[in-house]
Amino acid sequence: MDVRQLLESVKNDEIDIDTAVEKLKDLPYEDLGYANIDHHRELRNGFPEVIYCEGKTDEHIIGIVDVLLKKQSNVLGTRCRKETAEKLKQIYDNVEYDELSRVLMIKNHEIKKVGKGTIAILAAGTSDIAVADEAYYTAKFLGNDVERIYDVGVAGIHRLLNKRHLIEQARVIVAVAGMEGALPSVVGGMVDVPVIAVPTSVGYGTSFNGITALLAMLNSCASGISVVNIDNGFGAGYLAATINKLD
Repeated sequence: MDVRQLLESVKNDEIDIDTAVEKLKDLPYEDLGYANIDHHRELRNGFPEVIYCEGKTDEHIIGIVDVLLKKQSNVLGTRCRKETAEKLKQIYDNVEYDELSRVLMIKNHEIKKVGKGTIAILAAGTSDIAVADEAYYTAKFLGNDVERIYDVGVAGIHRLLNKRHLIEQARVIVAVAGMEGALPSVVGGMVDVPVIAVPTSVGYGTSFNGITALLAMLNSCASGISVVNIDNGFGAGYLAATINKLD
């Protein structure tokens, strides 16, 4: 129950003041001992808290999910192990899990569309799809229309140009690339909308696990490009959703 629902319930005599005060105690955040669940994040930022599952035990993840669902929140988890998702499926009926991107989703209620236009997710190569899909599912979960345009790297630039009509319709673009990381620079020179560049750790020895792509993107001569961390599809999807809801 969020603040608006709580106030409406008091106004309509559906709950008394003492009950409302009790509920407000846990509204800013809830201390589970191993995690402080931020129930106010959606009020502040417009999007609910997201669970970064990597490094957490199954028990901790299940505990956090349980608290969020009791507060009527939709649940998004990134870097979630398949085994954890299977355990959650045994507890809840509406668990969705994408094995490639390791994204976990539980929808308590319908996701309201808040995006003003389409977000395009571009992946340079098939090897970049896991990171691109993390951005895709994040942006979708946060209330956006999202288009996936994959395997359009600069090694065969005609593939990218053939999708130009789709790319030019987007309000925000996420460009995901490993190797030399050239895709965002090329796309940045084609469009007049924000481009979010995502370097991936895909590549041979001197790619240095994505550092080469990261530095290339940071040094792009194309304007209107921002860069997130290596393999950070979630950060790119979240930023794209934030930009797309602006008037």
